[in-house]
Formats: sequence, structure tokens, C-alpha cells
Amino acid sequence: MRMKLIPVFIVLCVLAGSGCGRQRAAIALPEPRPLGGEFDLYQTPVRPAEIAGDTPDLQRLPARSMEVAGDHPDSHRPPARSAGNTRDSLTIEPSGILTMRQALALALLRNPRLRSYSWKVRETEARRLEASLRPNPELAIEVEEVGGPGKRREFDGALFTLQLSRLIELGGKRGKRERLASLDNALAGWDYESARIDLLTEVTKSFVAVLAAQQKKDFTEELLRLSEKLMDAVSIRVEAGKDSPLEETKAAVAHSSIRIEHQRALRELELSRKRLCSTWGGDQPRFEVVAGKLDTFSPLPPLDSLTRWLGESPPVARWSLEMDKRRAALELERAKALPDFTLSGGMQRFNDTGENLLIFGISIPLQLSNRNQAGKRLAAYELAGAGESRKADETRIRIALTAAYTELAGAYQEALELRDHVLLGARSVFDRSMLSYREGKLDYLHLLDAQRTLFDARIRYIEVLAEYHKAKTDVERIIGRSIDDNKYLSSEDYE
Repeated sequence: MRMKLIPVFIVLCVLAGSGCGRQRAAIALPEPRPLGGEFDLYQTPVRPAEIAGDTPDLQRLPARSMEVAGDHPDSHRPPARSAGNTRDSLTIEPSGILTMRQALALALLRNPRLRSYSWKVRETEARRLEASLRPNPELAIEVEEVGGPGKRREFDGALFTLQLSRLIELGGKRGKRERLASLDNALAGWDYESARIDLLTEVTKSFVAVLAAQQKKDFTEELLRLSEKLMDAVSIRVEAGKDSPLEETKAAVAHSSIRIEHQRALRELELSRKRLCSTWGGDQPRFEVVAGKLDTFSPLPPLDSLTRWLGESPPVARWSLEMDKRRAALELERAKALPDFTLSGGMQRFNDTGENLLIFGISIPLQLSNRNQAGKRLAAYELAGAGESRKADETRIRIALTAAYTELAGAYQEALELRDHVLLGARSVFDRSMLSYREGKLDYLHLLDAQRTLFDARIRYIEVLAEYHKAKTDVERIIGRSIDDNKYLSSEDYE
């Protein structure tokens, strides 16, 4: 009898063991674009249980000067950090002087939106793992011939059936599912890379806004001091009877206008500081000033030399994988048209006779009307539509690069003109007008006009410099790389 049961156990073992196997999850990210590639990145742990807890309250921590690994210009890109070794970086709010390199490094480690994209990559990796596993076998136990009359009332005459069944997939469905999930995982990596570059752009623009607001504040303070000196000079001339008291009123009005501009600059600075702080998840900025030079710009490369990098832009580069994914989806839908079958095997025991019998079975669905026609057609439509979407995206990104470059070139030319001609002339006119007014050779109205011209020119110069760096950041975001050596608005005073 035992020898007769050996085939049963062999069948059970084959059905139960088929498809068993452990897959190891591994996160897959594309090679980072050169833009900001030297900075550390936050990487999620494989198991969420490895997270020690929530990030401590930053406002309760003592103020410390920020030190970010990889902040040296010559440092190479280290491996991506895991949650376990970024605890110090995640709990230190920068104070004192903040450079752009520090702001970028801090945001890449702590920005909540970028960290959420990292978890999305993990989610797709889990789906890939699930797609790689075979269907589980099913165990069925049945008891028949129980509860009837006579000897069928108890279990003495019962019929016991032990059966193990296993779905056998045909057409390579599991491999096609795994490939589709793997492509989803790779696309999530590209989405993460796009989010990383978008964050670099956001931080750079926010940093430039703070730097511009600082310079506006400093200039209005300087102009406020000059205005006070001018008021004193007007008062002296009025008391000496050389000017009408009306000139003193005009000076007071001009001084009030400059004070209003100064207050506006202070409010703009505070708002821009908070926006920069929010890029790394902070609430209130602790840093005192940002260090950098807005007037660092160099001749622009021709547009054609930048266009050749469009193929490496994440929104463009991801399309090759997206098309592969749509093809893989179509292949999977075609494979679904081939019916799978269920193989089963087991044994039956007749308690009344003590006999054991082997049972085998196979179940095949009859796909008479539904042969997955809708699924195949839908996948084919999605593949065709993806091809058109790819062309549309490539055109849109090319136009976006042209628009950003045009804005950049315009800001560059205007900045050169303001720096080399307008600012020098306006300052010279104001200084000579001030001297002539004190000597009684010029009336106050001309001096006031020279002061307003200088103010407008300086403010416009600061605004144009900010526009230049923001447009440059937009160009670099599209091509995924820097276009000159002034990536971080470096200031020799703070290095």
C-alpha cells in the first residue's frame, strides 16, 4: 500500500513546489543627469520597519552651522544615502551663511516631495516582485458519504478526497508580466530623476530670489542713507535762504518713497527666505544670509549646441522605455488569449473498505466568445497613442528650450548693457548732480531726477540678473546639465 502512495506524494510535491522561489528586490534608478549629480540623495530602506521614526521637530534643535557631505567643489558623487545614515543631515537646520551648494544638498536629502518619489520607486519594485512569482497551488479536502442512513451516518463509510491543484500558465504570461512590471519600475526611476532635476531648479530659483532680495534691501538701505544726507543738505540750503521751503517738502516726499521701497524690499526678502526654506521642508529660516554673486555670467553657447542634449532630458529619455512598456503590455494581452489550464492530482480514501485511490484532473476554460479581443485592441490603441504623445512631447520640449534660451539671451544682453553703460552713467550723473546742487549750480528737481534714474537702473539691473539666472536654470533643467562653470553663484568672500 505504501508503494502505491508514492506516485501520489510525487504529484503533490511537484504541484506544490512548482513556482516556489524567492525573489530579491532591488531598487533601480537611471544614471543621474550631470546636473547636480555630485550631491547625495535620500534613498528609502528596503523595509519600512527600518525607519527609526518621524523626523524630530527642527525648531527644538539647537542652531548649528550646516556641514553637508560633498560640499567641496572637488568631491565626487558618493553612493546614495539610506535613511539610516542621513539622520544628522535630516535634523540640522542651517544657520549663519548659506551657500547654494548647501541649499541644494539639503533639499535633495530632505525635500518631502522628492522622498515620496523615492517611495514610488519602491512601490513599483514590489509590484515587479509580485509579477515574478508563480500562482500558488491550491489544496482541497472533501468529505462525502456522511450523514446518511445506516453506516453512512458516521464517518465509518465516508469518502475522503485530498486534492492539490495548480494553475499552469501558457504563452509566457508570467515572464511578460514581470517584464511589464520591470519597465514600470524603470519608468518610476525616470520620474524620480525628473523630480530631482525639478527640485534642483526650484531650489536654484528660490536661492536666486533670496540673493536678489538681499541686494535690493542693501541698495535701498544705501539709497536711504543718501536720501537722509540729501535732506540735510536741502535743509541747510533752505535755512540759508538759498532754496524755497517747497524743496524741503519735495526731499521729504522722496525720502518717504525710498523708505517705502525699503520696506517692500524687506517683505520680499522675508517671503523669499521662507520659500527657500520650504524646499527642504523647513518652516522658519534660521540662516542669516545667502552667499553668492548675481553678476556672474558668461557668454552663452549657441542654441544648436544645447539642442543635441535634448535626447538625455528625462522627459525625452523616458519615452524609449514608455514605448517598450506599451509593447510589453500588448504582448501580455495577446498571451492572455491563450487559455491556461489547471492541473490537479490527489487521492481518495474509502473508509468502509480501507481502499486508497489516485485521482487526476485537468480543467481548461473554453474561450468561445471572450478571447481577450478588447484587451488586445486597447493595448494596441495605447501603443499607437503613445507614439503620437512622444512626438508631441519632443516638440513641446524643443519649443520650451528655444523659449528659455531666448529669454536667457535677452536677459544676458540687457544685463551687459546695464552694467557697461546705464549703471555707470546713472551713477556718474547722480554724483555730479549732487555736487552741483551743493554748489548751487543745479536745482533740486534735476537732482531728484538723477536720484530716481540711479534707483531705477540699479533695481532693474538686479531684476535682470535674477531673470538671467532663472532662465539659465530653466535651460539647464531641460537639457539636464550645466551650460557654464558658474553653477552655484560662488562667492570668493565666503569660500
